[in-house]
Amino acid sequence: MFPQLLLPHKYKTIGWIILIPATIFGITLLASNFHNIQIKASTFALVSDEFLGESHSFSFIKTNIAPTLAGVLFIIGALLVSFSKEEREDEFIANLRLSSLLWAVLVNYLLLLIAFLFIYGTPFLTVMIYNMFTVLIIFIIRFHFVLYGNSKFLPDEKHN
Repeated sequence: MFPQLLLPHKYKTIGWIILIPATIFGITLLASNFHNIQIKASTFALVSDEFLGESHSFSFIKTNIAPTLAGVLFIIGALLVSFSKEEREDEFIANLRLSSLLWAVLVNYLLLLIAFLFIYGTPFLTVMIYNMFTVLIIFIIRFHFVLYGNSKFLPDEKHN
């Protein structure tokens, strides 16, 4: 069997500590339509297209980094939660991890296919932005839901 490239279990807690506030921050940004929270900073841009200005490449620009900060923190937190070992990492957990990842990719691409067929114009760009996060979200939800469901019905080996 090949070794799994998983982080130690302690990173799962760190991931949840990052993921939960990042999710709240991201939802707050979405609810305010990105207008109420402004974190202006000068940042390096490979490519940038200002709304009313000109295009910039390989330059520093002053912009609102709140959406970037929310997205980066969400991805880091979700990756830590998703790819950290469980306290007891066994064959069942490995199979559950694999099936949850396959299930998440399948559901993600079915949702993307529906978006390609029925959503057009600028709203499609919004769907594509959300689509960046759905594989991780679906994986985390399904993996922990099935893990929790099985922990309720299967006795722990220590108590036998």
